[in-house]
Amino acid sequence: MSDKLTHLDHQGHAHMVDVSDKSVTKRTATAQAVLTMQPSTLTKVIEGGLPKGDVLATARIAGIQAAKKTSDLIPLCHPLMLTKVSVEINTISDCELEVLCTCALSGKTGVEMEALTGASVAALTLYDMCKAVDKGIVIKNVSLLEKKGGKSGDWSKDSSES
Repeated sequence: MSDKLTHLDHQGHAHMVDVSDKSVTKRTATAQAVLTMQPSTLTKVIEGGLPKGDVLATARIAGIQAAKKTSDLIPLCHPLMLTKVSVEINTISDCELEVLCTCALSGKTGVEMEALTGASVAALTLYDMCKAVDKGIVIKNVSLLEKKGGKSGDWSKDSSES
C-alpha cells in the first residue's frame, strides 16, 4: 500500500486522478453503517409501524440512488457505470440495524466511495424516517468492510485488523 495521497498533485493541489492508463478489471466493495435505536423503534421498523411507511424499502432505494450519485457528492470521484448496487438491512441486536451496501463494476477505478456513500445515505434515510419516534438514533461504524480487484488487489477489514 502506498502512503502517497493520490488526490494531490506534486504541488499539493487537489486534482482528479487520471485513470486512463489503468486496466479495466472487475471491482467490488462492501461498506457498512450501524444504527443504534430504542428497542421499541426497531420493533416499529421491522413490523412496519412507522407513520412514513415502508422504512426499509425506502432506505434501500435511497442507498442505491446515493451510490449512483457519488461523483455528484464527492468532488474528486469519477462518474462510474455501476453494474450492481445492493443494500441489505439486517437486525444485529434488539436495538441495532446494520446497513450493508455492495457496489460492483468492470472499470478503471474502485467503488469504495460508492459503497460508503450508499451505506451512509441508507442509514441517514432510516434516521429521517424514524426520527419522529426516536431522535436519539446514533449512526456509527461507517466503514469499508472489503474491496476486491484493481491494481492494489483485495483488501478486507477483518484481515487488516489482525
